[in-house]
Amino acid sequence: MTAVATPEVQAADEEVLAPLDEVADLAPHSPARGVLIALGRGLAIAVPVLFLTTLITFALGAFSDQDPAAAVLGEVATPADVERMRHEFGLDRPFHEQYGSWVWNALHGDLGASWFTNIPVADSIAERLPVSLSVAGLALGIAVVLGGCGGIVAALNRGRFVDRAITAVAAAITTVPAFVAGIGLIIVFAVLIPVFPTGGYVPISAGIGLWASFLVLPAFALGLDASADLARQLRTGLVSALDENYVLGAQVRGLPWRRVVLVHALRNGAAPAIAVIGLHIPRLVGGAVITEAVFQMPGLGQLTRDAALRGDVPVIQGSLLVAVLLVLVSSLVVNVVLARLLPASERAA
Repeated sequence: MTAVATPEVQAADEEVLAPLDEVADLAPHSPARGVLIALGRGLAIAVPVLFLTTLITFALGAFSDQDPAAAVLGEVATPADVERMRHEFGLDRPFHEQYGSWVWNALHGDLGASWFTNIPVADSIAERLPVSLSVAGLALGIAVVLGGCGGIVAALNRGRFVDRAITAVAAAITTVPAFVAGIGLIIVFAVLIPVFPTGGYVPISAGIGLWASFLVLPAFALGLDASADLARQLRTGLVSALDENYVLGAQVRGLPWRRVVLVHALRNGAAPAIAVIGLHIPRLVGGAVITEAVFQMPGLGQLTRDAALRGDVPVIQGSLLVAVLLVLVSSLVVNVVLARLLPASERAA
């Protein structure tokens, strides 16, 4: 039996969907303009943030009480040996000269060398960074899949048992720190049910399956909190989008419900969830320090922690610079994605 729309419904339908008919004319221009604006704003924020973070990081190392020359040489070093080492490290120069030289060298890919091993910092980071990126990337993927599916299912069943269950589980997960989740996952899936290794890392060249087996547990431990927040925000945004008039108009026009939800409503309701992803990316980068310690993974977090314990300032500065760059680039990408979604959100409002 085919439903017949009354003249009043048809008039309301045309009024609701009239702005959507202009999308084809605006699409080639408005999204590109929004992306350019987002890029400009992101760069305007990223440049001073990068300057301040590098300046503060460098200042903390330069003005610390520890004498790196004496720490490297040991207790048997004479004052003449300490002064010679300070000259080799460039510590006898004024602060602004040290900082300027470090920034200039960093722009050319030279982050200095470790004070204790004399290994170039860039080489150490290049060796450790793939480990951290693998864990953080898989954790982000797990958060998007679990959080996205959970948020959509909860929104489509709002007010029902499924919605309340997903919301309660998400709220409970956010109270569990990553290291606690990691220890629990090790006990269950590596000791009681020996499916995954307890820790360590192998490169992808050893085989994708073996490589992935070492990443599953730390990635889940790191991504659970992000998936819970993503599910809650996506549920809220999608519920709000499904209450908009254009959803009713799309149903009256006979569009499939799946297309209405996954194409139109999801696009307009996903902005808060994407913003949450942007907020969690720094946590994923910072949480790698604890996660890598729990699972004994030789990543950037472990490199930074070991350098901090022995006072290896060049390694700390280089690692923090790379971490800040990762956060700023990811935030810029999130802003661009939000700029692409913003026109649809405005039309739905």
